[in-house]
Amino acid sequence: MPADRERLIRDLFAAYLANDRERVADALADDFRFTSPFDDNIDKATYFERCFRDSGWIARHDIERIFVRDDEAFVTYRCMATDGRSFRNTEFFAFAGDKVRRIDVYFGATYQHGSFVRQQG
Repeated sequence: MPADRERLIRDLFAAYLANDRERVADALADDFRFTSPFDDNIDKATYFERCFRDSGWIARHDIERIFVRDDEAFVTYRCMATDGRSFRNTEFFAFAGDKVRRIDVYFGATYQHGSFVRQQG
């Protein structure tokens, strides 16, 4: 089961990079919930309205680690943007069968051409 969860996470990241909304939607449970510093426990429809946009700004995702235990996982990745920005996030995944039921995102620092960029807030 852990290998299946890891494969699902990797497939989801690949679908985001390919801007494949249908593949992403298929991976998420009907009762999917999403939380980030900008979103509090939003549902699947709201997630797609607010959070899913053209991924052409992403050059690549470098998945650094995935820890899976039963129906939960953590993934840490670095996102490299086409304009030289990069950031590292950690996401908590909860699964229901072969679907992602929940993602909680924890934002990391942002860099521009290797230099730290202070975030507004």
